Amino acid sequence: MMKILLVCSAGMSTSLLVTKMKKAAEEKGIDAEIFALSAGEGKKILKDVDLVLLGPQVRFMKNEFVKLATVPVDVIDMLAYGRMQGEKVLDQAMALLEDK
Repeated sequence: MMKILLVCSAGMSTSLLVTKMKKAAEEKGIDAEIFALSAGEGKKILKDVDLVLLGPQVRFMKNEFVKLATVPVDVIDMLAYGRMQGEKVLDQAMALLEDK
């Protein structure tokens, strides 16, 4: 099972996106644990995840997360985030994991 961490300012604004990503993963038969945390909490568990996706509102933290993490880190596509397109964000995550 892969673990995908979504990071936003408070860990709350991505909860709907997490729900939609989980549904898309289930429909595609992908075994994934997808959850959201605040940036501070996310930094504490980087060693326990396979991928980190940052919400557009914390994109300025990408370099900091890249330095701390040993896993792929990227910013969620702003349009997909704004429209809460869970399947599109899941596809972004899967592409990053394939390139790993």
